[in-house]
Amino acid sequence: MILHPTGRFGNAPADNREIEVRPLAAAMGAEIVGVQLTSLSDAQFAEVRAALFRHKMIYFRSQDVSHAEQERFSLRFGPFAPDAYTKGVEGHPDVQPVIREADERPGVIFGSGWHTDSPFLPEPPAISMLYGVEIPPWGGDTMWANSALAYSTLSDTMKTLLAPLRVRMSMRTVLETAQMHQAPDDTPIGRVAATRGQAQLPAEIARKLEGAGHPLVRTHPVTREEALYCDQTYAAGIDGLTSEEASPLLQFLVRHITQPAFTCRLRWEAGTFALWDNRLCVHQAFNDTDGFRRELYRTTVAGEVPA
Repeated sequence: MILHPTGRFGNAPADNREIEVRPLAAAMGAEIVGVQLTSLSDAQFAEVRAALFRHKMIYFRSQDVSHAEQERFSLRFGPFAPDAYTKGVEGHPDVQPVIREADERPGVIFGSGWHTDSPFLPEPPAISMLYGVEIPPWGGDTMWANSALAYSTLSDTMKTLLAPLRVRMSMRTVLETAQMHQAPDDTPIGRVAATRGQAQLPAEIARKLEGAGHPLVRTHPVTREEALYCDQTYAAGIDGLTSEEASPLLQFLVRHITQPAFTCRLRWEAGTFALWDNRLCVHQAFNDTDGFRRELYRTTVAGEVPA
């Protein structure tokens, strides 16, 4: 652990009137209880939205959600984001299956490694949602880390150093890892692995490899909270710095963000619906469900050019 600050944890719930909020950890995360997300009133939804920004990740248990209902709930936050990896289910192109069969033994799983979703896009998705349908009896957890809390604990000198910097987000590491460890198949990572040996990368992959430059410290467009915007998976460099200069700084920031004090961990159950704000946290999944089927469905809400 790099740092375990005291007096900096503010994950207590707001004074809600329409919903009950139960914090998951001191750093972030909260369960919303006593409501069905498919029938939220406008007043309830307003408190759910505020709870998401406050706690960075929120989740509901015991939900029964169809693809159409997941679409409608997602659209209450904003239009769908373009998906950088997966294909939607039939009839619902914006509902992305995240499925691993019991007999699969992938070298790399979709969502592994600390990351924020698709930051190599010019306008990365703001909010991601996952609905669990079939969940292993153990394994398959997801962890999140609070990148806003991590930023707030940095020294003033470090904040001054980071303020003008822009991080280069690229799919390079995913491409290299998939080509090395994953067999080509019709999964998100398998489709990336299928580029192995090609003389020229498809234009879509090449664009994601080039990526995008974003502020290393970004400001949330609603709450104005500042957060570190870098991760283990996609942060490939810092514009204007050599790789030798950028690498130790990015490594420090990733270790700082993802230290245990800043994290929470969700144990999935069938009927769990989780959503998180990619502008305020990073997350990762685990490749630990051998022998069990895992079926979830993802939607993402369009974001803005990071500022």
